[in-house]
Amino acid sequence: MRVTMLLLFAVFFSWKNGISQDHISLFQKKIYNMGNQFMPYRILLPQDYDTNKAYPLLLVLHGAGERGNDNEAQLKHGADLFLKTEVRQDYPAIVVFPQCAQDGYWSNVDRERGEAKFTFTFSSNGAPTPQMETLQNLVADLTKRYNVDLSRIYVGGLSMGGMGTFEIVRRNPELFAGAFAICGGAHPDTASKMINTPFWIFHGDSDKVVAYEHSVLIVAALKAAGAKVKFTTYDGVGHNSWSKAFEDKQLLPWLFSNKKD
Repeated sequence: MRVTMLLLFAVFFSWKNGISQDHISLFQKKIYNMGNQFMPYRILLPQDYDTNKAYPLLLVLHGAGERGNDNEAQLKHGADLFLKTEVRQDYPAIVVFPQCAQDGYWSNVDRERGEAKFTFTFSSNGAPTPQMETLQNLVADLTKRYNVDLSRIYVGGLSMGGMGTFEIVRRNPELFAGAFAICGGAHPDTASKMINTPFWIFHGDSDKVVAYEHSVLIVAALKAAGAKVKFTTYDGVGHNSWSKAFEDKQLLPWLFSNKKD
């Protein structure tokens, strides 16, 4: 009976995360540990990885619900997309899912939880959060450990990770060749610092967690600043707009078509 229950739990956990345990193992467990900085991450190398060949690097930032230190929860949303046979064949890339600490946050934003909704107040300046600082150092470390095509470094994320996507791009305005942000947000005044990176932004207009207006405002600011930006609105969709975004057949072709000069 105990064995049966453990098997059922494993199946349930795999189903809940949308990815099987066998597939999870393809994302190697790693830990960035330098000085007082610590960050678990999972890394998926291209099939037939060749150390003499340069590959694109994609950083995927999870939401607040996947914070912790188990080095697994961050794979809950989106990881299955990069394990698809056709994706691995058509877009050989180094894909990294870092994990934010339970008490940390990717972006510098004040958060308040009311009875009916969350309120986010984005900062236009200030120091990075400890997790953002570590994340930036992790990216630098990855470019040293692996043969990364420095003209093809990408970042994307959902919810808290969408916010983190905007922030890491504006803190590193020359680094990223393309970015996607799902149900995130940023201070409109930071748009001028992100004009060198094409963006694709997604949001459900019925989102009760991160207000749809956050994306509307940053899209308008990016366009006004001269950035290349695409915006997809999902009518009647709530906070889980990442499900539709990761199902969009044009996301990866668009993302990997971008390249720094």
